[in-house]
Amino acid sequence: MKTERWHLYLIRTASGALYTGITTDVQRRLAEHQAGAPKGARSLRGKGPLTLAFSAEAGDRSQASSLEWRIKRWPRQRKERLVRGEIDLPADN
Repeated sequence: MKTERWHLYLIRTASGALYTGITTDVQRRLAEHQAGAPKGARSLRGKGPLTLAFSAEAGDRSQASSLEWRIKRWPRQRKERLVRGEIDLPADN
């Protein structure tokens, strides 16, 4: 059985807020969010245009979920540093 590769992503809203999520297909997920589709996050509806600010491989689903939980707790300034490439994702996810 093939293990899917999961990705962590950050989406920037029109107001500059950052939304953190995980997926196996970043472009599909961004399109779902942009379309306001039922599978898109409610918290992003009406907050477009949305742009992909950051994405990176995050291992299997368990590792990706753990990493997402950690990043969602980071202060905005730290997330912005990640987006700018000034810091890396934690290696022990």
